[in-house]
Amino acid sequence: MNKPELISSIADKTALEKSMVEKVLSSFEEVVTATLKEGGEVTLTGFGTFSAKHRAARMGVNPQNPTVKIQIAAVNVPKFKAGKSLKDALKK
Repeated sequence: MNKPELISSIADKTALEKSMVEKVLSSFEEVVTATLKEGGEVTLTGFGTFSAKHRAARMGVNPQNPTVKIQIAAVNVPKFKAGKSLKDALKK
């Protein structure tokens, strides 16, 4: 499912206009992104937790020339940990 399909599905379930659902979804994305940038996390009880994880700098291999080592910079990456309700729903 992509973003337009998600918007349509939510609009059908909630009887809201697609434009309103799109605004809500965009606002959700902005709030989660801003919170993760600040080092926080967003927890939706039962669904899961969005957080940012620091990946340390490391040495890697140049895929175009495997004999050359390259330095890969440290970076923060998004992480999602599924909640119990979501995990249980997928097991059935």
